[in-house]
Amino acid sequence: MEIRSYRRVFDLERRIYRIDSLRLNPGGIPVRGVVYMLAIVAGALVAAQLPLLGALVRTLPWYLRDLALPVALASVLCLLRLDGRTFHHTGRALLLHWVAPRRLSQLRRAASVEAQWRPGPIVFLPDGSEARLRRLRYSGPGAALVTCEHELLSARSVGVRRFRRDDLVLRGSGASRSLTEGKVIVLARAGRLLIEPARAGEPTL
Repeated sequence: MEIRSYRRVFDLERRIYRIDSLRLNPGGIPVRGVVYMLAIVAGALVAAQLPLLGALVRTLPWYLRDLALPVALASVLCLLRLDGRTFHHTGRALLLHWVAPRRLSQLRRAASVEAQWRPGPIVFLPDGSEARLRRLRYSGPGAALVTCEHELLSARSVGVRRFRRDDLVLRGSGASRSLTEGKVIVLARAGRLLIEPARAGEPTL
């Protein structure tokens, strides 16, 4: 005995071969085909009761609406296979795909991208642990501890017009070496300190 495909062996399908003493065709009628036909008939009966669609359905003869079309559609659905699966399996998979959440977080439905929380503007300030300076403007009163090589200048002397005469500009050196002892710069209540990193090409102090 030659078996061309094991699918014929393991893909079992319930079929009806006879009804009482009435023998049907040798191949039998699939049970799911009968279920398809009954579902189509039930759908046609429901559609006939609808306001707009019912008027169109009722124009068809009863034998065409309740017998011929359901049998023909059920036969087509029995023969139809998508990716090797029967019609009701494919329809169930598509329905679950449409109603299932698109995004999961810890196996639960996650919020959509449009509904995600977005924080407001966040200000990041360096803690001073680096050997180089970052651009910063500090307003007094207060004190600043500088632990790397720098140059302290008057704002007017470097051409910063938006600052006052007593404001200071702290500019880092190109070497960016740490100091053995930090230097404290005290600012008055109206004083301002502009910190600038070292510019490319400047000589080291």
